[in-house]
Amino acid sequence: MTEQRIFLSPPHMGGRELELVHEAFGSNYVAPVGPMMDAFEREFAGVCGIPHCVALSSGTAAMHLALRHLLQGAGGRKQGSAVEAQSPLVLASTLTFIGSVSPAVFEGCEITFIDCDRETWNMDPVLLEEELTYCAAQDRLPAAVIPTDLYGQCCDLPRIIEICDRHGVPVICDSAEAVGARCRGPEVGGQESGVRGQESGVTGWVHAGFGAWASVYSFNGNKIITSSGGGMLASHDRELIDHARKLATQARDAAPWYEHSEIGYNYRMSNIVAAIGLGQLEVLDERVARKREICAQYEARLGSVPGITFMPEASYGQSNRWLTVILIDPAAFGADTHAVREALEQENIEARPVWKPMHLQPVFEGCRVRGGAVGEELFRMGLCLPSGTAMGDDDLARVCAVVLRCRG
Repeated sequence: MTEQRIFLSPPHMGGRELELVHEAFGSNYVAPVGPMMDAFEREFAGVCGIPHCVALSSGTAAMHLALRHLLQGAGGRKQGSAVEAQSPLVLASTLTFIGSVSPAVFEGCEITFIDCDRETWNMDPVLLEEELTYCAAQDRLPAAVIPTDLYGQCCDLPRIIEICDRHGVPVICDSAEAVGARCRGPEVGGQESGVRGQESGVTGWVHAGFGAWASVYSFNGNKIITSSGGGMLASHDRELIDHARKLATQARDAAPWYEHSEIGYNYRMSNIVAAIGLGQLEVLDERVARKREICAQYEARLGSVPGITFMPEASYGQSNRWLTVILIDPAAFGADTHAVREALEQENIEARPVWKPMHLQPVFEGCRVRGGAVGEELFRMGLCLPSGTAMGDDDLARVCAVVLRCRG
């Protein structure tokens, strides 16, 4: 008899989601607006410390609207700007999910990819500074820099912002995987974030994405909390969020009839989905604690095995450990990542390779990349282990037993 499947990171309901969905049904607000939507945006703003939020159909939609506003402004493409003469340039993390950068393609951008560093696996600030210096010398600065908070670990956002500020380049932080993660933070508008939630014990720590011009979050089914789908765009720039909210509902103008002075999208989250997300926010701190506990248990069981190392945690933050990720050195372990993944699959256990770097993807063939070797090595050696917050000790033991049986 085949044992029950262990998924990589399945949804885990907290208990109140169905109650809130019933409340939404009872109010008959089942369209893409309503009290649950308003409450979800308000409560999420309290979690991340960023005052203006708009709930959308996905994190990809959130990234698209941020870029759309930045590149075209309200009402259409900005006049007299460099984008009229040539495609706008965007710098982005290469080790990421494609949804982080596909919106730049939607907007006709040229993309240069920046490699990660070994200490955090996130965008290397040194390489970013080198590329921005190169861009300035070419008299072609990017329209935006898009770093990713990989697997729930914050990038060094204050340093990235400081580097970008010297060149006047805005930062759109892809924090899709990092809801509930924390890091040391900058001051915005002269005040520190008033973030609600899990205490880090470190003065001045803020939520992932805080301080960027815009930040993007995901509530996809496999994320640390989920609304079954959906995303959030957050910013200290109210004009951005107001415009994004308009664009997300087909850019309808304020008129009694359907009037459109610009093209928009059908990107709004529904009130029913927001009800699920609102319930999930109530258990976010528990989910982060459990994800971190799962990672610690994996480290206790596998950390001393020759050839296995774990994704490091940055000294400046606290990862939500959305996924526990290991590196497998085949020479020391006796089997490579693919062999381990296949052995797990044979036992009905889902595991996944680390993201394939964007500069290696066929759709981005020919794009410029600064560095690349670190991301390529992490892809070659990296494996994401099951990290669902409902996993029990028996599930963890089952995963680790299969991994250990693969040793040569």
